[in-house]
Amino acid sequence: MGRGRQKGLAFAFWLASIGAAFGENCAQDHVDLRGDFGTVRFSVEIADDPVEQGVGLMNRPSMPQFSGMLFVYSDVSEVAFWMKNTLIPLDMLFIDETGVVQRIHENAVPLDLTSIPAGSPVLAVLEINGGLSAKLGITEGSELRHPAFAGYGPAWPCENQP
Repeated sequence: MGRGRQKGLAFAFWLASIGAAFGENCAQDHVDLRGDFGTVRFSVEIADDPVEQGVGLMNRPSMPQFSGMLFVYSDVSEVAFWMKNTLIPLDMLFIDETGVVQRIHENAVPLDLTSIPAGSPVLAVLEINGGLSAKLGITEGSELRHPAFAGYGPAWPCENQP
């Protein structure tokens, strides 16, 4: 990675962190993640019904750097993903009902039909660009903030929710 690209990624990470650090309210269109690395915000699309979840990020040639898709299930359950018709490598963050990342599958291979299981019951899965979790330092145990976790006693609650 060239120095200009590294500086650009660092600046974008810093800008994304500022929004989360200043306590902006939670909203459906973004998630905040925090951990030893600091904080970062991703713009997200929500997949919360079986049709949206079945399509996911299929057939997309690219995705902006700090974007992703948040799959939210109606209940905590075992889930598994595959990369059928998915053209870009993805990191999959499997998240429990309190918003804590339980497992990260890095760089899922485009078009691969191999099952990628959560490994334990989860409420949500965040898909981001492949390799980005390692670049940013996102690890298992990182906490995610989003309104979807409000009814479950989230580890990092939204400030705008009771």
